[in-house]
Amino acid sequence: MTLEQQIERFAKTTPDKAAVITGNETLSYSSLWGRVQEEALRLGLKEGQPHVFVATQDTDFIVTYLAVHVCGAVAVPLEASTPKERQQQIRDEVNLQSSIFNVSDILYTTGTTGKAKGVMISSRAWTANAENLIDRLGFTSDLLFIICGPLNHLGSLSKIYPTLMTGATLYILESLKDMNAFFSVFELPFQKFATFLVPSSIRMLLQVASKDLAAVASKIDFIETGAAAISQSDMESLCRILPSSRLFNTYASTETGIVCSYEYSKYGCEPGLLGKPMKHSSVRIDEDGRVICSGLTIMSGYVGAPELTADVLRDGEVFTSDIGILDGQGMLHLKGRQDDVINVGGYKVNPAEVEDAVNGFEPIADCICIPARHILLGTVPKLLYVPKQGHEVRPKDIAGFLRGHLENYKIPLLYEAVDAIRHTYNGKLDRKSYQKY
Repeated sequence: MTLEQQIERFAKTTPDKAAVITGNETLSYSSLWGRVQEEALRLGLKEGQPHVFVATQDTDFIVTYLAVHVCGAVAVPLEASTPKERQQQIRDEVNLQSSIFNVSDILYTTGTTGKAKGVMISSRAWTANAENLIDRLGFTSDLLFIICGPLNHLGSLSKIYPTLMTGATLYILESLKDMNAFFSVFELPFQKFATFLVPSSIRMLLQVASKDLAAVASKIDFIETGAAAISQSDMESLCRILPSSRLFNTYASTETGIVCSYEYSKYGCEPGLLGKPMKHSSVRIDEDGRVICSGLTIMSGYVGAPELTADVLRDGEVFTSDIGILDGQGMLHLKGRQDDVINVGGYKVNPAEVEDAVNGFEPIADCICIPARHILLGTVPKLLYVPKQGHEVRPKDIAGFLRGHLENYKIPLLYEAVDAIRHTYNGKLDRKSYQKY
């Protein structure tokens, strides 16, 4: 069944159960389905017609998103702050296709590794993603799942599917910036809560709200993270604070769908370890160490870009830019991205490994490792770091700490304290913005 068919079924079998909750509104399954049908009639979209709209964090977005699918049209949700000019550019781009069949959504990537691309995802791929998550993470009908990330990206949007396809309840927050709003959700009369948090959000919770998190620990069934690397120290801290919760690190991308997930709270904290492929996914590593994914969850291609599609999608496999290995148990270990590796005098330095080590240094709140020019040595690793409030951190303190955690050639030679590290709005380090630093 599709997501919409499942919602229609629950509208009949559990009509009064809460399907979607926001701060000031609750929609039961019957009222949600009624509004979706009304919106589908109002939109009047043709089959395969792209519909561009902004991803507001409310019930109106859920209703519109589902209604587009009921029409047989293609949902193209954009981040809420997308400028009007850019919205029109995307409308022009997708409308050039006239009609797009066998495609459910077009999701635009952030463009952190190049030009933003419109990734086409089929209804079959969405169903496979949902079944992967239900099987590995254990979504059940008595769960309240909290979404606090942008609904135009895979990380949060993908959680609508397993939540509503199992007859559970979705809670939508504007963002995690309002900590009081986040923790007030746990006062609702539900027994099991879960959420998806990018690593930067987990770090923020650990730094400013660890006591609040511990106070609701018994209610948290699971927390999933993804989109970027989570440090070993943050995994270990989260395990200590939430000793009875299931904690997952997931490998996914807009192009590949939801591929692997690893329960580090049960099997041990190891940076970059992402577990075995899920039921509808497969992973292999090519001779260059690249991660290649296949299965029912992968994209249909990039909209209006056949040459770019052919470069990434070949014979039913997505060739990623990620570097990794598969261990003897078939578990994926991610080692970084091809484009991010820093060549230091013939040695290869993965900046994510440096950042993971630095994040274990208590006085540092955030950091990024970037390539920089040294007047004598050429390209070297440089660390930009944010000291925690009330801490004075000297470069020699960081270097001294890292000597016990990294080989000498991986230790940054240049350091700079900054007020903040730039992240994309879905939580990834914005490496692209530092390319000409």
